[in-house]
Amino acid sequence: MPEGVTVEKLLEAAGRPVEIVDAADGLRPALNVCRARSAVVVKLAQGIGPAEIAAGLAGWRRKLIVSDSGELTTVDPRDAVTRRWNAPDAVLCLADNEFLTSNDGWALPDDAFASRSHVLGAEVRAFVLARLAPGRGVLVWDVLAGSGAVGVECARLGAAVIAVEPDPVQCVRIIANASAHGVDVRVEEAELDTSSLPRPDAVFVGRGDLRSVKASAAVSARRVVVVTERVDEIVPTRDALQAAGYEVEGVHWTASRLLDSGFAPAVPVTVLWGSKK
Repeated sequence: MPEGVTVEKLLEAAGRPVEIVDAADGLRPALNVCRARSAVVVKLAQGIGPAEIAAGLAGWRRKLIVSDSGELTTVDPRDAVTRRWNAPDAVLCLADNEFLTSNDGWALPDDAFASRSHVLGAEVRAFVLARLAPGRGVLVWDVLAGSGAVGVECARLGAAVIAVEPDPVQCVRIIANASAHGVDVRVEEAELDTSSLPRPDAVFVGRGDLRSVKASAAVSARRVVVVTERVDEIVPTRDALQAAGYEVEGVHWTASRLLDSGFAPAVPVTVLWGSKK
């Protein structure tokens, strides 16, 4: 079946807006678009078939519609991994629900997120997002995510996001904040276990916990960003990133907002980031 006809059939089967990616440009970017968006058509390539797409979606709630020898087959990703295929040429990846993402800016106001403690301020969040560089085809880990504000913002900018947070109450808030902003964030209610997660392109560590910093640095993402309010965590964090081969820079932030009566009190934070060439 001609490629254009295959894609048209899958677009019709989706019943919602669809993004189209080409696996010839790389498996990881294609998977990350599938992880981030509610409907994606993947044009398959040499060595990348339904099984490879399905295996990469473990942990995400998705179903697949596979175009194989001109026929469309709906299949659970777990079954697609072991199923025999004849001549598959494209896969439609569908989430349970459509994500109504918006593009009405970034570094959203702090009160745009439900939280039981203070959210990382919009001014600092803007800087963190600039260092993480989230976007289409990128996977970001939001470690010690808290209410998930940074992860949700990364998802709004097109990235796939895994939020890792051991506090079950905060995990509920992450889900609520993701839903409120129309994005899909995979939530892991646990301490960081790097062996169980797909390798990220960028990692944000929301607190300067040295164990989490070291574990995040060890996966060799291109970018790692850490925020800490404690002065005694700055040097150990820098040293841990440098030991993992990162070029490290840092900024100490005090962002005080102007009010009618003057400037509001601010909690100073230090942002450290590591980059790999």
